[in-house]
Amino acid sequence: MLTMRELNRSTLARQLLLGREALDVAEAVRRVVALQAQHAASPYLALWNRITAFDPADLDAAFADRKIVKATLLRITLHAVHADDHPHLHEAMQPSLRGARLGDPRFTRSGITPADADALVGDLLAFADQPRFADEIQSWIEERLGVPPKGVWWALRTYAPLLHAATGAPWSFGARPAYVAAGIPPTLGAEADQALQRLVLRYLEGFGPASAVDVAQFALVTRKRARAAIDALAGTLQRLTGPDGSELFDLPGAPRPVEDTPAPARLLPMWDNVLLAHADRSRVIPPDYRRLVTRANGDVLPTLLVDGYVAGVWRPTEDGIEATAFHPLPGQVWDELAAEAQALAALLADREPGVYRRHDRWWSDLPGAEVRILR
Repeated sequence: MLTMRELNRSTLARQLLLGREALDVAEAVRRVVALQAQHAASPYLALWNRITAFDPADLDAAFADRKIVKATLLRITLHAVHADDHPHLHEAMQPSLRGARLGDPRFTRSGITPADADALVGDLLAFADQPRFADEIQSWIEERLGVPPKGVWWALRTYAPLLHAATGAPWSFGARPAYVAAGIPPTLGAEADQALQRLVLRYLEGFGPASAVDVAQFALVTRKRARAAIDALAGTLQRLTGPDGSELFDLPGAPRPVEDTPAPARLLPMWDNVLLAHADRSRVIPPDYRRLVTRANGDVLPTLLVDGYVAGVWRPTEDGIEATAFHPLPGQVWDELAAEAQALAALLADREPGVYRRHDRWWSDLPGAEVRILR
């Protein structure tokens, strides 16, 4: 039976959070499977936490060359993934991406049918053979269909195989997104179940050991689909028992460090996937802190990771990185955090010193056992 700390260390090892590794950005993204990318800065800060000598210009280039791509995928949320993974992840997600949009009133109010929307996908991809801004695409839809385009575009941008096209500084993607065809056929989920099996294998590489419920949570697919994919892989996966007696699955030979393996302090970005990839988030977030870092509207605050667990939150200020610890921390840990903050501030200085500042409202009701400005 695995302990909770063994699960924690297993996930941290696979997420490159037990020590930075000397990897190029594309290989690092492949290793961690997916980086949450709702905020354009987050993939950069996620990789800074995980690889040695991280240069944000390398990620700029990988996005520009489409070695790493940004698209709506897991949990119907923007993620940055390795280009080789995108087709399979997109196909696996089609029932969720398409179903969540075509039955929603924002789409149905347009008066067109799901079949009408599906029939438009091929022509949309031809139109988006070069980057197009949303207003260009909406004008194109209105001209083609003669209906208000907003709801139709809201659906198509989610489930059509489109990528976000890089638009420039400071984090490759600006407030005005551009879209470009991904260069894969619009299969509409014809091979979704087989693709989900590949997603399960990739998920376990990056986040295992895990349960069928964890798979469903990570991808936002039904538990029935997640279980069917795991059952189809029965001869490939290793069965394990979790701390509560639950059935877990893993890849044979995958790293599972002992529970007393040291875990360095880190300053994780908003929405880091290590916090969101499991149904039971106590693997990384102590239960008493979950509501503090995951806010009512779904914002997941930038966190202090101490001994492998969330211990507080951070934000930039004019004087440095403000760290709010939810419980007292030893002086050695504060020294580690200060070193991380100094390196982070240097990275932000050339890009966006006030990153995430529009989320400052969440700090008004945070408890703080200790609050320090790390200069």
